[in-house]
Amino acid sequence: MMDRYTKLQTAGIYAAIAVFLIFILLPFFEMFMASLRPLEHLFRSPYQFWSDDFSFQAYSDMWVTVPLLGRYILNSVYIASMVTLLTMIFVVPAAYAYARLDFPFKNATLGIFLGVNMFTGAVLLIPLYRVLRTMGLLNTYWAMIVPGVAFLIPTGIWLLRSYLEKIPRELEEAAYVDGASRMYTLRRVVLPLATPGLIVVGVAVFIGAYAQQFLFAITFNQKRELQPLPAGLFEFIGYQDVTWNQMMAAALTGILPVMLIFLFLQKYLVAGLTAGAVKE
Repeated sequence: MMDRYTKLQTAGIYAAIAVFLIFILLPFFEMFMASLRPLEHLFRSPYQFWSDDFSFQAYSDMWVTVPLLGRYILNSVYIASMVTLLTMIFVVPAAYAYARLDFPFKNATLGIFLGVNMFTGAVLLIPLYRVLRTMGLLNTYWAMIVPGVAFLIPTGIWLLRSYLEKIPRELEEAAYVDGASRMYTLRRVVLPLATPGLIVVGVAVFIGAYAQQFLFAITFNQKRELQPLPAGLFEFIGYQDVTWNQMMAAALTGILPVMLIFLFLQKYLVAGLTAGAVKE
């Protein structure tokens, strides 16, 4: 594709990409730099981009300041993993039905799913609290898992439905001719072909579940040992000061699980995101 552009156009494209990446990565870089500075030097005036007093002391002190930090990170990973698993269990058959079947109010229900995504969790906190209290799920992991699943199912259906629609129907029809049932065809024909799309949707759901834990955690859970990382970061806020360098170090440490997922699934993510982008 780059051969179609002149050198000047190619340089412009790379420059635009570089500017975009700078805006995306600069906050994370500043978090890392803040985690290396001593607390008393964070708010120097004038601002110093580079200093000789950088150290990784905050990365060791944070475990002492918040002894349950490791538990908070594991809680976040566990909650996000359970939300992803349950969401995909519901999303896969639902997305397949919307991609292949015709039934009454199909487009209307899809529109409702899209409308649900426009509501933030704060709008439904009181109804959700009453529902979870009736079900006896308050102060448990499920108090954060159930709302996460409910909010992310519509997103998963929309994303996976568009991917499944790109799979040729002729492959399924050939399986039907051989006597395969619809569920067998879904399991043995469609899902293997949709693996890149499933991974993309799963990662998107995992990130969404990992990011939206704070509001549900502080509302539906009062047990400290069950809190996820976003709520646990509040323990770095004291009565008189905030250990910003340790908080930044803990936040960056908490991002590592998501970064590792991207690292190990990079090949499948690229395949899923670019599927259908090039016509043969």
